[in-house]
Amino acid sequence: MDNWPNAPAPSPRRRWWNSWNCSGRGCPWHRPWGRPSATGSFPPSRTFWLFLAQVLAADGSCAEAVRKALAWRALEGKQPASPKTGAYCKARARLPEEGIEELHKQLLKTRQSTERLVQRWCGRPVKVVDGSGLSMPDTPDNQARYPQSRRQKPGCGFPVMRIVALFSLSSGLLLGLAKGSLRIAETTLFRQLWHWLEAGDVLLADRGFCSYADFYFLGLRGIDCVMRNHQRRTVGIEEVKRLGKGDRIIRWLKMKACPKWLSKEQWHAVPATLLVRELTITVDIRGFRTKSIVVATTLLDAEQFPKEAIAELYYRRWMAELFLRDIKTTLGMDVLRCKSPAMVEKELRMHLIAYNLIRALMNKAARERGLSPHRLSFKGANATVRQWAPLLAAGALDDQRRATMTAALLDAIARDTVPLRPNRSEPRATKRRPKNYQRLTKPRHQFNECQHRSRYTKP
Repeated sequence: MDNWPNAPAPSPRRRWWNSWNCSGRGCPWHRPWGRPSATGSFPPSRTFWLFLAQVLAADGSCAEAVRKALAWRALEGKQPASPKTGAYCKARARLPEEGIEELHKQLLKTRQSTERLVQRWCGRPVKVVDGSGLSMPDTPDNQARYPQSRRQKPGCGFPVMRIVALFSLSSGLLLGLAKGSLRIAETTLFRQLWHWLEAGDVLLADRGFCSYADFYFLGLRGIDCVMRNHQRRTVGIEEVKRLGKGDRIIRWLKMKACPKWLSKEQWHAVPATLLVRELTITVDIRGFRTKSIVVATTLLDAEQFPKEAIAELYYRRWMAELFLRDIKTTLGMDVLRCKSPAMVEKELRMHLIAYNLIRALMNKAARERGLSPHRLSFKGANATVRQWAPLLAAGALDDQRRATMTAALLDAIARDTVPLRPNRSEPRATKRRPKNYQRLTKPRHQFNECQHRSRYTKP
């Protein structure tokens, strides 16, 4: 990991980091964490790495993390400790969320320096955004912070967190994530990620993020958009120039209604028209139904950005779905485990750190082998890291042996490639049938269970 992490210079903003490397009771940065005796068997540094290992583990339980700590205590020749999880859970709660977030930013800053080595699209960096949802335990605190859907009856659903994630299309790194309840729209959360975008970027998204105001304000920042045209945009369009078959420049007309996230003064300052390039892409794959997709973009130069290149770029928008699948399904972030909103947000941040660490290893392995990072298996890389980590953490390894093990780790990741399956059908459906149990349609204390539940059929 290129000697990550390295302790930065002491500063008030980073005292959380220095407390992991403090020299003892007299360290000036130790006060935020309390006295060493208060941390017991779980000092902040060990708690962080156990939390990270828990996120990467296949089981993901606190009991497994505690048993890992007991194994390390035995290796260090210390006295056995209690296998109960209470002390570890309290130690996790003491980790400051702002410290974990700052660590994630440092990791991204280190990894983004290698983005220049990754191939770009038409000389431009591309970032892709998409939204999703996460579930968590049904507790009163979680329900108050992230209420369940209004369509579900009280006591029959789970709290849901809505997230919007911004990825680098070339490397798959998760650059930023905005979270909120189901009451907050994805477009509102997306605007919280604009500070991660830089002038010269190309933003790739689906039609849920395509709007007049977003195109204009992103253009002021020097950011071009490639998005599928919203299905409701059928009026307020004037054709300016036809560039070719299914390729034209049009003029969007500003509507009178002011968006909720803008003031009337800001909306009046927006120009009445906006030039946009509209492309009609025909998807004709053997064995599939032919359909047309209308893509709107602010890349108006047809010579520098031909229609075929933009069509291929939008085809790669599906990579955002795969990135979310990796972090939600492979790393188990789809269903969070913590029972309080504060711990849920810490668990979410730890998943982001774990995901980006694995992506960083995959990018490094692909670069050394001359492969595309998208050809490597994320699930295989995660399994490889889980098996290599205990061996690399052993204190008996010298520097030469550790370097050899690290090279073997990267080689194992590079060898685990996914097969090329162009135009393969990937329906959103499950093949394995669930057990034929009833659905909980009432709170548990009011629900009447049907007899012979294994032969239950819905009336």
